[in-house]
Amino acid sequence: MTLTPVIYERNYAWGPAELKLGTRTLIMGILNVTPDSFSDGGRYNSVERAVAHAIQMMEDGADLIDIGGESTRPGSDIVGADEELSRIIPVIEALRQQAPHIPISVDTYKADVARQAIQAGAHIINDVWGAKADPEMARTAAELGCPLILMHNRQERDYTNYLVDVVRNLEESIQIALEAGVHPDQIILDPGIGFVKDLNENLVLMSSLGLLNEMGYPVLLATSRKRFIQNTLQVQADDALEGTAATVAFGIAQGCQMVRVHDVKPIRRTVDMCDAMLYASPGLRRK
Repeated sequence: MTLTPVIYERNYAWGPAELKLGTRTLIMGILNVTPDSFSDGGRYNSVERAVAHAIQMMEDGADLIDIGGESTRPGSDIVGADEELSRIIPVIEALRQQAPHIPISVDTYKADVARQAIQAGAHIINDVWGAKADPEMARTAAELGCPLILMHNRQERDYTNYLVDVVRNLEESIQIALEAGVHPDQIILDPGIGFVKDLNENLVLMSSLGLLNEMGYPVLLATSRKRFIQNTLQVQADDALEGTAATVAFGIAQGCQMVRVHDVKPIRRTVDMCDAMLYASPGLRRK
Protein backbone atom coordinates (compact mmCIF):
# COMPACT_ATOMS: atom_id res chain seq x y z
CA MET A 1 0.00 0.00 0.00
CA THR A 2 1.33 3.45 -0.93
CA LEU A 3 1.79 5.52 2.23
CA THR A 4 2.15 8.81 0.34
CA PRO A 5 -0.28 8.52 -2.58
CA VAL A 6 -0.61 10.91 -5.47
CA ILE A 7 -3.32 13.54 -5.05
CA TYR A 8 -4.70 14.95 -8.29
CA GLU A 9 -5.78 18.58 -8.32
CA ARG A 10 -8.82 19.26 -10.49
CA ASN A 11 -11.50 21.96 -10.64
CA TYR A 12 -14.94 21.32 -12.09
CA ALA A 13 -17.36 24.24 -12.28
CA TRP A 14 -20.82 24.58 -13.85
CA GLY A 15 -22.44 27.88 -12.97
CA PRO A 16 -23.32 27.74 -9.26
CA ALA A 17 -22.18 24.13 -8.97
CA GLU A 18 -18.48 23.63 -8.29
CA LEU A 19 -16.28 20.71 -7.28
CA LYS A 20 -12.61 20.78 -6.40
CA LEU A 21 -10.29 17.81 -6.05
CA GLY A 22 -7.00 18.08 -4.25
CA THR A 23 -7.89 19.47 -0.83
CA ARG A 24 -10.25 16.83 0.55
CA THR A 25 -12.11 13.66 -0.39
CA LEU A 26 -15.41 14.22 -2.18
CA ILE A 27 -18.51 12.23 -1.28
CA MET A 28 -20.94 11.14 -4.00
CA GLY A 29 -24.37 10.38 -2.56
CA ILE A 30 -26.24 7.50 -4.21
CA LEU A 31 -29.75 8.19 -5.50
CA ASN A 32 -31.26 5.15 -7.19
CA VAL A 33 -34.61 5.91 -8.83
CA THR A 34 -35.15 2.25 -9.63
CA PRO A 35 -37.53 -0.46 -8.40
CA ASP A 36 -34.83 -3.11 -8.05
CA SER A 37 -31.49 -1.74 -6.82
CA PHE A 38 -29.87 -4.11 -4.34
CA SER A 39 -30.35 -2.15 -1.12
CA ASP A 40 -32.68 0.79 -1.79
CA GLY A 41 -34.75 -0.18 -4.82
CA GLY A 42 -38.20 1.39 -4.81
CA ARG A 43 -37.55 3.87 -2.00
CA TYR A 44 -37.12 6.96 -4.15
CA ASN A 45 -39.28 6.28 -7.20
CA SER A 46 -41.33 9.48 -6.89
CA VAL A 47 -39.76 12.79 -7.89
CA GLU A 48 -40.67 14.30 -4.53
CA ARG A 49 -38.99 11.55 -2.48
CA ALA A 50 -35.96 11.50 -4.77
CA VAL A 51 -35.41 15.26 -4.55
CA ALA A 52 -35.94 15.27 -0.79
CA HIS A 53 -33.41 12.48 -0.35
CA ALA A 54 -30.85 14.25 -2.56
CA ILE A 55 -31.20 17.46 -0.57
CA GLN A 56 -30.93 15.53 2.69
CA MET A 57 -27.72 13.82 1.51
CA MET A 58 -26.24 17.22 0.66
CA GLU A 59 -27.18 18.51 4.11
CA ASP A 60 -25.53 15.39 5.59
CA GLY A 61 -22.26 16.21 3.80
CA ALA A 62 -22.43 14.93 0.22
CA ASP A 63 -20.58 16.95 -2.41
CA LEU A 64 -22.54 15.65 -5.39
CA ILE A 65 -25.42 13.30 -6.16
CA ASP A 66 -25.22 10.27 -8.47
CA ILE A 67 -28.60 9.53 -10.07
CA GLY A 68 -29.20 6.09 -11.57
CA GLY A 69 -32.24 4.80 -13.43
CA GLU A 70 -31.13 1.22 -14.05
CA SER A 71 -29.97 -1.29 -11.47
CA THR A 72 -26.56 -2.86 -12.08
CA ARG A 73 -26.90 -5.61 -9.48
CA PRO A 74 -26.29 -9.17 -10.79
CA GLY A 75 -29.42 -10.58 -12.44
CA SER A 76 -31.19 -7.24 -12.74
CA ASP A 77 -33.37 -6.54 -15.77
CA ILE A 78 -31.98 -4.50 -18.65
CA VAL A 79 -33.83 -1.19 -18.94
CA GLY A 80 -34.39 0.54 -22.28
CA ALA A 81 -33.22 4.10 -22.82
CA ASP A 82 -36.76 5.51 -22.86
CA GLU A 83 -37.63 3.93 -19.52
CA GLU A 84 -34.33 5.01 -17.98
CA LEU A 85 -34.87 8.58 -19.17
CA SER A 86 -38.43 8.63 -17.82
CA ARG A 87 -37.02 7.77 -14.38
CA ILE A 88 -34.09 10.20 -14.20
CA ILE A 89 -34.93 13.29 -16.26
CA PRO A 90 -37.83 14.51 -14.06
CA VAL A 91 -35.58 14.14 -10.99
CA ILE A 92 -32.68 16.01 -12.61
CA GLU A 93 -34.97 18.81 -13.77
CA ALA A 94 -36.60 19.11 -10.35
CA LEU A 95 -33.20 19.23 -8.63
CA ARG A 96 -31.98 21.93 -11.01
CA GLN A 97 -35.04 24.00 -10.09
CA GLN A 98 -35.09 23.40 -6.35
CA ALA A 99 -31.37 23.10 -5.61
CA PRO A 100 -29.28 24.44 -8.52
CA HIS A 101 -26.13 24.38 -6.38
CA ILE A 102 -26.08 20.56 -6.31
CA PRO A 103 -23.63 18.93 -8.76
CA ILE A 104 -25.25 15.89 -10.41
CA SER A 105 -23.72 12.75 -11.84
CA VAL A 106 -25.72 10.44 -14.10
CA ASP A 107 -25.11 6.72 -13.66
CA THR A 108 -25.61 5.26 -17.15
CA TYR A 109 -23.75 3.36 -19.87
CA LYS A 110 -26.02 4.61 -22.68
CA ALA A 111 -24.75 7.60 -24.66
CA ASP A 112 -28.20 8.97 -25.50
CA VAL A 113 -29.29 8.81 -21.86
CA ALA A 114 -26.08 10.55 -20.83
CA ARG A 115 -26.53 13.29 -23.43
CA GLN A 116 -30.12 14.02 -22.45
CA ALA A 117 -29.26 13.94 -18.75
CA ILE A 118 -26.45 16.47 -19.20
CA GLN A 119 -28.72 18.66 -21.32
CA ALA A 120 -31.35 18.46 -18.55
CA GLY A 121 -28.86 19.71 -15.97
CA ALA A 122 -26.52 16.90 -14.91
CA HIS A 123 -22.77 17.51 -14.95
CA ILE A 124 -20.87 14.19 -14.85
CA ILE A 125 -21.24 10.87 -16.69
CA ASN A 126 -20.64 7.79 -14.55
CA ASP A 127 -20.27 4.80 -16.93
CA VAL A 128 -20.13 1.36 -15.29
CA TRP A 129 -18.87 -0.11 -18.58
CA GLY A 130 -15.95 2.27 -18.99
CA ALA A 131 -17.13 3.63 -22.37
CA LYS A 132 -17.11 0.12 -23.84
CA ALA A 133 -20.82 -0.78 -23.88
CA ASP A 134 -21.90 2.10 -26.12
CA PRO A 135 -19.41 3.17 -28.83
CA GLU A 136 -20.88 6.69 -28.74
CA MET A 137 -20.35 7.28 -25.02
CA ALA A 138 -16.80 8.66 -25.15
CA ARG A 139 -17.56 10.94 -28.10
CA THR A 140 -20.68 12.17 -26.31
CA ALA A 141 -18.67 13.05 -23.21
CA ALA A 142 -16.08 14.81 -25.36
CA GLU A 143 -18.72 16.85 -27.19
CA LEU A 144 -20.44 17.81 -23.95
CA GLY A 145 -17.12 18.64 -22.28
CA CYS A 146 -18.11 16.90 -19.05
CA PRO A 147 -16.14 14.64 -16.69
CA LEU A 148 -16.37 10.93 -17.49
CA ILE A 149 -16.01 8.25 -14.83
CA LEU A 150 -14.62 5.05 -16.34
CA MET A 151 -15.36 1.97 -14.25
CA HIS A 152 -13.59 -1.35 -14.60
CA ASN A 153 -15.94 -4.00 -15.94
CA ARG A 154 -15.83 -6.94 -18.34
CA GLN A 155 -18.13 -9.61 -19.71
CA GLU A 156 -16.50 -12.63 -18.05
CA ARG A 157 -14.40 -13.29 -14.96
CA ASP A 158 -11.73 -14.94 -17.09
CA TYR A 159 -8.64 -13.17 -15.76
CA THR A 160 -5.19 -14.35 -16.84
CA ASN A 161 -3.24 -12.14 -14.45
CA TYR A 162 -5.86 -10.49 -12.28
CA LEU A 163 -4.36 -7.14 -11.27
CA VAL A 164 -2.54 -6.73 -14.57
CA ASP A 165 -5.79 -7.43 -16.42
CA VAL A 166 -7.71 -4.86 -14.34
CA VAL A 167 -5.13 -2.18 -15.13
CA ARG A 168 -5.10 -3.13 -18.81
CA ASN A 169 -8.90 -3.05 -19.01
CA LEU A 170 -8.91 0.45 -17.53
CA GLU A 171 -6.13 1.53 -19.88
CA GLU A 172 -8.34 0.40 -22.77
CA SER A 173 -11.17 2.58 -21.47
CA ILE A 174 -8.82 5.53 -21.05
CA GLN A 175 -7.57 5.11 -24.62
CA ILE A 176 -11.15 5.01 -25.95
CA ALA A 177 -11.92 8.23 -24.10
CA LEU A 178 -8.76 10.05 -25.19
CA GLU A 179 -9.13 9.02 -28.84
CA ALA A 180 -12.71 10.35 -28.78
CA GLY A 181 -11.47 13.72 -27.57
CA VAL A 182 -12.15 13.57 -23.83
CA HIS A 183 -9.66 15.87 -22.09
CA PRO A 184 -7.34 13.98 -19.70
CA ASP A 185 -8.38 16.26 -16.82
CA GLN A 186 -11.99 15.11 -17.32
CA ILE A 187 -11.24 11.40 -16.75
CA ILE A 188 -11.87 9.70 -13.40
CA LEU A 189 -11.27 5.99 -12.76
CA ASP A 190 -13.35 3.51 -10.73
CA PRO A 191 -11.91 0.06 -9.87
CA GLY A 192 -15.35 -1.53 -10.21
CA ILE A 193 -15.40 -3.22 -6.82
CA GLY A 194 -18.13 -5.87 -6.88
CA PHE A 195 -18.31 -6.15 -10.66
CA VAL A 196 -17.15 -9.44 -12.25
CA LYS A 197 -14.98 -10.19 -9.21
CA ASP A 198 -15.31 -12.84 -6.52
CA LEU A 199 -14.82 -12.17 -2.81
CA ASN A 200 -11.06 -12.69 -2.80
CA GLU A 201 -10.58 -10.67 -5.99
CA ASN A 202 -12.46 -7.75 -4.46
CA LEU A 203 -10.29 -7.93 -1.34
CA VAL A 204 -7.10 -8.15 -3.39
CA LEU A 205 -8.10 -5.15 -5.47
CA MET A 206 -8.98 -3.20 -2.32
CA SER A 207 -5.45 -3.83 -1.06
CA SER A 208 -3.98 -2.75 -4.42
CA LEU A 209 -5.80 0.53 -5.11
CA GLY A 210 -2.44 2.28 -5.17
CA LEU A 211 -1.90 0.70 -8.61
CA LEU A 212 -4.86 2.65 -9.96
CA ASN A 213 -3.85 5.80 -8.10
CA GLU A 214 -0.55 5.76 -10.02
CA MET A 215 -2.24 5.58 -13.44
CA GLY A 216 -2.47 9.36 -13.76
CA TYR A 217 -6.13 10.02 -12.95
CA PRO A 218 -8.25 10.59 -9.83
CA VAL A 219 -9.91 7.45 -8.45
CA LEU A 220 -13.52 7.06 -7.32
CA LEU A 221 -14.19 4.21 -4.88
CA ALA A 222 -17.72 2.74 -4.83
CA THR A 223 -17.97 0.04 -2.16
CA SER A 224 -21.09 1.06 -0.23
CA ARG A 225 -23.02 -1.91 1.21
CA LYS A 226 -21.61 -4.22 -1.46
CA ARG A 227 -21.78 -7.98 -1.25
CA PHE A 228 -18.07 -8.51 -0.55
CA ILE A 229 -18.58 -6.51 2.66
CA GLN A 230 -21.74 -8.44 3.50
CA ASN A 231 -19.99 -11.77 2.92
CA THR A 232 -16.86 -10.80 4.85
CA LEU A 233 -18.80 -9.61 7.89
CA GLN A 234 -21.80 -11.93 7.49
CA VAL A 235 -24.29 -9.06 7.55
CA GLN A 236 -27.11 -7.76 5.38
CA ALA A 237 -26.77 -4.70 3.15
CA ASP A 238 -28.48 -2.37 5.63
CA ASP A 239 -26.04 -3.48 8.35
CA ALA A 240 -22.85 -2.90 6.35
CA LEU A 241 -22.06 0.64 7.51
CA GLU A 242 -18.94 -0.23 9.51
CA GLY A 243 -17.62 -2.38 6.71
CA THR A 244 -18.27 0.39 4.20
CA ALA A 245 -16.49 2.90 6.44
CA ALA A 246 -13.48 0.58 6.69
CA THR A 247 -13.22 0.31 2.90
CA VAL A 248 -13.57 4.08 2.52
CA ALA A 249 -10.78 4.74 5.04
CA PHE A 250 -8.55 2.11 3.42
CA GLY A 251 -9.21 3.57 -0.02
CA ILE A 252 -8.46 7.14 1.02
CA ALA A 253 -5.16 5.98 2.52
CA GLN A 254 -4.25 4.66 -0.93
CA GLY A 255 -5.19 7.86 -2.76
CA CYS A 256 -8.88 7.52 -3.67
CA GLN A 257 -10.26 11.06 -3.89
CA MET A 258 -13.98 10.37 -4.31
CA VAL A 259 -16.24 7.84 -2.59
CA ARG A 260 -19.74 6.81 -3.63
CA VAL A 261 -21.97 5.90 -0.66
CA HIS A 262 -25.52 5.48 0.63
CA ASP A 263 -24.93 6.51 4.26
CA VAL A 264 -23.58 10.01 3.81
CA LYS A 265 -23.59 11.43 7.35
CA PRO A 266 -21.45 8.79 9.11
CA ILE A 267 -19.18 8.40 6.09
CA ARG A 268 -18.64 12.18 6.06
CA ARG A 269 -17.15 11.81 9.56
CA THR A 270 -14.99 8.90 8.42
CA VAL A 271 -13.77 10.87 5.41
CA ASP A 272 -13.03 14.03 7.41
CA MET A 273 -10.91 12.10 9.91
CA CYS A 274 -9.02 10.33 7.13
CA ASP A 275 -8.44 13.61 5.31
CA ALA A 276 -7.08 15.28 8.45
CA MET A 277 -4.39 12.60 8.64
CA LEU A 278 -3.72 12.18 4.92
CA TYR A 279 -3.37 15.86 4.08
CA ALA A 280 -1.07 16.39 7.06
CA SER A 281 1.46 14.04 5.45
CA PRO A 282 4.61 15.96 4.46
CA GLY A 283 5.30 13.46 1.70
CA LEU A 284 1.96 13.87 -0.10
CA ARG A 285 2.48 14.17 -3.85
CA ARG A 286 0.29 16.47 -5.91
CA LYS A 287 -0.34 16.45 -9.66
